[in-house]
Amino acid sequence: MKVIRADVYGFCFGVEKAIDMAFDEIYTNTSNGPIYALGQLIHNPQVIEKLENAGVQIISSLDKITSGTVIIRSHGVGKETYDIATNQSLKIIDTTCPFVKRIQKIASQYVAKGYQIVIVGNPSHPEVVGINGWCNNKAIVINDEKDLINMHKADKVCVVAQTTIEAIKFDSICKVINACSNEVKIFHTICNATANRQKAAKNLAKNVEAIIVIGGYNSSNTSKLVGICKEIRPKTTYHIETVKDVNVLEMIKYETVGVTAGASTPSQTIEAVICKLNNL
Repeated sequence: MKVIRADVYGFCFGVEKAIDMAFDEIYTNTSNGPIYALGQLIHNPQVIEKLENAGVQIISSLDKITSGTVIIRSHGVGKETYDIATNQSLKIIDTTCPFVKRIQKIASQYVAKGYQIVIVGNPSHPEVVGINGWCNNKAIVINDEKDLINMHKADKVCVVAQTTIEAIKFDSICKVINACSNEVKIFHTICNATANRQKAAKNLAKNVEAIIVIGGYNSSNTSKLVGICKEIRPKTTYHIETVKDVNVLEMIKYETVGVTAGASTPSQTIEAVICKLNNL
């Protein structure tokens, strides 16, 4: 069996930065006060388990927190969350991805100028929820072209994208918005690392018999990689979370197997999978 890695895969800059900042706080916390993570820091169960074992408590809101440190996850949060944390005198460790920060800034600036903000992305994804929080929670979220039916006509529109959305979907939706609004500002805020990872996965899928996509089952960017690969290899694309999920009896059928991974997948997890495949 020949195992081929994608040209681009695994941890992105934003995720790596978030993890490094979280563990730096764990190791240097001199107050001995509690450390909380507001939601899952990244969408990877193994990393979250490691954080919890190190003493980080995962919480869903700041309602009952009166002291300690709160880690803002890489997906970001709305402005109101910062205000609450400040009012409750909590120490804030902000691991929001710089690319997400940029989108939040755009949304905040343009809503203040009277633009209707449109976010192209999954309305329930924490990144999108956080961006919406920077435009008074009045953004229109479009996840699919059919959602455009419910969009009211606005004089001035500002369009941004969830960082992990597919570029082809974003461009298609923007064309429709452009045609039915008087003034449209479009910001192509899809992360370059995401776009490159998706392109590499697509190219790899074309040149192997089967492809394994490693990443959390709850990870948006990993799921999109799976979808892209399945367009080319509908029956031989395998989404796994850890090395334990590798189906040996299935994999030995193939002479060439590709491996890629989502942005929240640690290098140790990827190497363990590749090692197992090589041993076959």
